[in-house]
Amino acid sequence: TMMPGETPPPPAGTAAAAAACANCGVLQQNINEYVAALIALKQKMIDGDRLLTEYQQKCTDILYFSIKISALRCQVEQMLQKILPLEKCQEELGSLKAELQEKKVCL
Repeated sequence: TMMPGETPPPPAGTAAAAAACANCGVLQQNINEYVAALIALKQKMIDGDRLLTEYQQKCTDILYFSIKISALRCQVEQMLQKILPLEKCQEELGSLKAELQEKKVCL
């Protein structure tokens, strides 16, 4: 006999169905979290690929500029080798000019 205010126990099949529904809900939540994690991972992979591409471009740029700098250094070295004899000639011309001035004064 039931006391007043008591609810009758649900039939056995209903309890099993409720438990299955709860499990389905947990499973659905787990699937949603798994999908969200996969989407986040895919985004990280895309970001990683982009960063890698940028890094490779910078490496290419550095290599290009290193080659350019080496070429410019060679040009500067060649110019210096041409300038040194010219400076020596300028000194000699200065000496000759001074000598000529002295002779001119003497004459």
